[in-house]
Amino acid sequence: MIPATFTYKKANSVEEALSLLAEHGDDAKLLAGGHSLLPLMKLRLSVPEVLIDVGGLRDLSYIREEGSEIRIGALTRHHDLEHSELLAREVPLLAHAAGTIGDPQVRHRGTIGGSLVHGDPASDLPAVALALDAVLVAQGPSGTREIPATEFFTDFFETALGEDELLVEIRVAKNPAQGWDFQKFTKRAIDWAVVGVAVAGQRVALVNMGPTPMRAHGVEAALASGASAAEAAERAAEDTSPPDQASASADYRRHLAKVLVRRALEAAAARGA
Repeated sequence: MIPATFTYKKANSVEEALSLLAEHGDDAKLLAGGHSLLPLMKLRLSVPEVLIDVGGLRDLSYIREEGSEIRIGALTRHHDLEHSELLAREVPLLAHAAGTIGDPQVRHRGTIGGSLVHGDPASDLPAVALALDAVLVAQGPSGTREIPATEFFTDFFETALGEDELLVEIRVAKNPAQGWDFQKFTKRAIDWAVVGVAVAGQRVALVNMGPTPMRAHGVEAALASGASAAEAAERAAEDTSPPDQASASADYRRHLAKVLVRRALEAAAARGA
């Protein structure tokens, strides 16, 4: 399908992007890599009157070390995450997961910020951000604020980001000594995950098991009490509400979550040994 008519605005700075957001309000949408927004526009599930292109803001594309943290610009592309030596050394879960997204074309255009702000429960990086206990930095008219990943995803395709705010940075703690793993099941390599699992230490997050990306609190509680990977994985579907679709039923997703959580926990334990 063809998107509805819209006005295109290109922002040349964060300040200009915020000014355009303030000017156009609810009628505007931000465009970064485009892999989340443009398909919705083609289906007319999103019909913005104004499209504000922030994809050229290169000062929001970086991966750098700041004390005990790694800071990542919101417009850093998946390809750069995948091939970052710093991430491979300090936050390998993120580098690995970024390398499993879509295909090379998608990874060269898609951005970490775009993926997080889109808030799709079937997307990989929101679950990774939850497992890493990431902090997301938003900038708006009154300055910047930090939003824990655990508070960022509020509902189906909805986040805590204000309508007048721009996600500018993602902060994650260094964790090279932690066991980690990322597992997902797809029907084709480029598809959204039927179910996915991100593990960082004893934090476990799920892909496509509810209306938002979510932590597997039952699994985490079991691990904290000394349960084995297999025992903890039996609680993977607790408090979830996976979609029931022709492509995969809710019951199938619940079963698959248990299988993938067990595999991920065992692989993470082997890495952390």
